[in-house]
Amino acid sequence: MKIRVVDLETAGTGKDRRQGKPAGICEIGWTDVTEDLRVLRPVSHLVNPGVPMPPDSRGVHHISDDMLVGAMDPTTATRTLMGGMEPGDIFAAHRAAFERVFFGGGSFPWICTMICAQHLCEDAPSFSNQTLRYFLGIDREFEWPELAMPPHRAGPDSYVTAHILARLLVSRSPGQLTTLTTTPVLQKTVRFGKYEGRPWSEMDEGFLQWVLDRDFDDETKHTVRHHLQRIRRTGNPFGN
Repeated sequence: MKIRVVDLETAGTGKDRRQGKPAGICEIGWTDVTEDLRVLRPVSHLVNPGVPMPPDSRGVHHISDDMLVGAMDPTTATRTLMGGMEPGDIFAAHRAAFERVFFGGGSFPWICTMICAQHLCEDAPSFSNQTLRYFLGIDREFEWPELAMPPHRAGPDSYVTAHILARLLVSRSPGQLTTLTTTPVLQKTVRFGKYEGRPWSEMDEGFLQWVLDRDFDDETKHTVRHHLQRIRRTGNPFGN
C-alpha cells in the first residue's frame, strides 16, 4: 500500500473550472509515501493546459506560456498521475478539494492533509503546507532538502506535503485520516469581522444566527450550528 501525495499548479482557479471558464493544469507533481512511512523522491512534469496563463496564476507559480510549449497534454498528465496506482492505494493532497476539481483520481480514496491537520494540530498558527512545515519542524526529515524548494511548484509542494502526511500517520492510520478528511472541522475562533480571533464559544445566539443566515462557508456554518445547539440545549451561552 502506498499513498500518492499530489500537487497541481494551474492556469486559472478551481472556481473558474467549476464555472466553465478557461482553466487547466499547468504542472503535476507527486511524492509517494510507503507503508513504512518512507517519503520517496518527488516527481513533476509541466503540462500544457490549452488555455492562456492568467497573470494572477503566474504570480503564484511563475510558470509562463513559453515554458509550456511542447509540454504534455492534460490527458497524458492525468494518466501519468494514475500510473502505478494499485488496489488499496490512496491519493492525498494538502487541499484535496482543489486538486479534485482538476483530477478526480478514479475510485481511489483521498486524504486531505490540511483538514486532518486542522483536526490534529489545533495549535498551528495557520494550516498552509509551508506553515505546517515549520510548525511541525519537518525540514530535518528531508532526505533531499533541495527538492523542497521553491514553494508553489508541484514537485516541491508535494514533497513538503508528503512529510506532513508522514507525521500525521505516526498517530493515525490511513483509514482514520480518510475519515477525518470527510469530518467537518470545528473552528476554535472567529475568522472574520470585529470578533476575529475571539473564541466561537463566547459568541451569543444573535451573532451565531446572523452568521448562519448568510453566505459563509460550510466549515463556518458547521461550527455555528454546533454552538447554537449547545446554547439551546443548556440555556447558557458560555457553558457546556
